[in-house]
Amino acid sequence: MFTEPACCNAFLEELKSLNEKWPSKLIAYVLMPDHFHLISNPRDGRIKEFVGALKSLSAKSIIGVCKRFRFHADADGHQVWQEGFKALPLWSSWMIWQKINYIHANPVKAGIAKSAKDYHWSSFRSFYSQGEESLAVDHDWWWSDDAEKLALAVKEMGWHR
Repeated sequence: MFTEPACCNAFLEELKSLNEKWPSKLIAYVLMPDHFHLISNPRDGRIKEFVGALKSLSAKSIIGVCKRFRFHADADGHQVWQEGFKALPLWSSWMIWQKINYIHANPVKAGIAKSAKDYHWSSFRSFYSQGEESLAVDHDWWWSDDAEKLALAVKEMGWHR
């Protein structure tokens, strides 16, 4: 699906629009041929709902522009995405940097780009200010109340600091 520029553009436009409507810090992303990686920090901390909205909105756009692909049809219409997603809480700068590097290196490791800066469907150039990109990323990934969110998550999970 993400081998077609129209599909990539549709997804990124929906991501950009959602970030404007649902305050969120977009840190890094990459579109791979059959999936995407994303680091985002919604202001309200509702990452599951944020990604659910992104998948729903982008699926409609992708179906509208990508005529080459056949999407699985079910009782509710066409299915573009698999159910669910893997969310990892990133609460340390080291862990965030590790994931940013992983995301940007993904096309190189997959053999679809010679270098991260040459891959068009990633946040690499925007993140490192190496060119004009339509989807800007945020280098300040923390919200002022993230410490409160972390304390609540630690308490809910029964973890100890």
